[in-house]
Amino acid sequence: MTRGSDPETGPEQSAAPRDTAPRAATAEGRAAEGRAAEGVAVAGATLGEAAAGGAAEGGAVSSPWAVLVRHADFRRLLAGNTVSLLGSSVTTVALPLTAVVHLGASATEMGVLGALGLLPHLLLGLPAGVWIDRVPYRRAVVVADAVRVGLLGAVPVLAVFGGLRMWHLYVVVTLAGTAALVESVAAQSFTPQLVPRERLLAANSMLMLGNTTVGTVGSAVGGLLVSAFTAPVAIAVDAASFAVSSLLKARIRVEGRSPSGGERRPVRLRADVAEGLRAVFAHPVMRAVVLAATVGAFAGSAQAVVLVLYLVRGLHLSPSLIGVLVATSGVAGVAGAAVATRVTRRLGPGPAFVAGMVLASVAGLVLAAAAGPFALVVAVVVLAQLLRGAGPSLYGVNQQTFRQALIPAELLSRANATWRFLAYGGQSLGALAGGAAAAALGLRATLVVTSCVMLAGTAIGAASPLRSLRRL
Repeated sequence: MTRGSDPETGPEQSAAPRDTAPRAATAEGRAAEGRAAEGVAVAGATLGEAAAGGAAEGGAVSSPWAVLVRHADFRRLLAGNTVSLLGSSVTTVALPLTAVVHLGASATEMGVLGALGLLPHLLLGLPAGVWIDRVPYRRAVVVADAVRVGLLGAVPVLAVFGGLRMWHLYVVVTLAGTAALVESVAAQSFTPQLVPRERLLAANSMLMLGNTTVGTVGSAVGGLLVSAFTAPVAIAVDAASFAVSSLLKARIRVEGRSPSGGERRPVRLRADVAEGLRAVFAHPVMRAVVLAATVGAFAGSAQAVVLVLYLVRGLHLSPSLIGVLVATSGVAGVAGAAVATRVTRRLGPGPAFVAGMVLASVAGLVLAAAAGPFALVVAVVVLAQLLRGAGPSLYGVNQQTFRQALIPAELLSRANATWRFLAYGGQSLGALAGGAAAAALGLRATLVVTSCVMLAGTAIGAASPLRSLRRL
């Protein structure tokens, strides 16, 4: 959760207009549902066979570094993601500090800012998968990165000339969030075309390891850059990182197309969106994962928007120390990503997912307990950040592998978009709720309440087939 629409109302809103479709289209949708369910079952069986074969060949499944050695295009995707995240880690610190310190944002304004960055997932998440189906994945990731160069570069320019206002940040985070949606759906659908199925867990572990490693460095550097050059100017680093990322991804040799995209069939937005929803909810494991993650993401986002406010105004910590403390979660994330494959093989993907959610959920409770002498406060915040970093590495690697392994390739981009609509789109609602809760209850009480809701999401996963899922 270092970087989730309502799971109940989202599918219902899609189902309502679908019922009004002509009879022929409805019959076609039922046929597609059958194909999706059959494809999910076949994909699950195939992965089980591949995992057994990988282990017999000497641990291919559990050797993340082998993915980098053997798959050059995946290296380029990983390098681009890593470079862009280095800059984004600076923005993780610099953007909220720009709003709080430079522009004097209130708790409500911080909630709006956090919500707008995630709003595209709520409004565009479902149709995005249908659109991305019809363009090469490589083009989608390159263009999405290039767009963010201009958006983020505008913030320091406006600040230098004294023209930066809160509404500028609202516009930037909304459009950058739209580009992030396109890039994420395309990249997650692209990975299975760059590495063989038996190495998906290893590839996702490497992506997580690279992300958490540079995130650790970037957050610490972000605090220092803010102290030296002010928060708005520090965001220029993020703009430059997306320029480099776009160039690296443009060198990927595989064009990357969805099998359904190559058919050049007419766009049937309602039917295609419904097919993506069924692909996610047809499988009991995917259904449990997406429901647990949606609840957790809603509450986690509500907690995230008050984190900097709590550290600045509640605990009175300096920007440079906040950068270091945010980086602490990255240290735990690096360690978690480094052992995620090994832990998953020992516990099983289901228990590893649940364990990761438990760690992330209790972090807010620990943080809310910070009080007393300065040294004790810092020690408690460090512990909370370690939990906040280790948890996402365990559940993040596994939830992404679940989708790539259990969803048929021709439905993957739509399934990924559905996932982001539910889990990430819900974060926009969580961000608004977090800002409102902080204004009504206070910062410390908001941390406690949101952690309890995250634990409720964890309970959904623990009560499902995930608790006994030892292998896919």
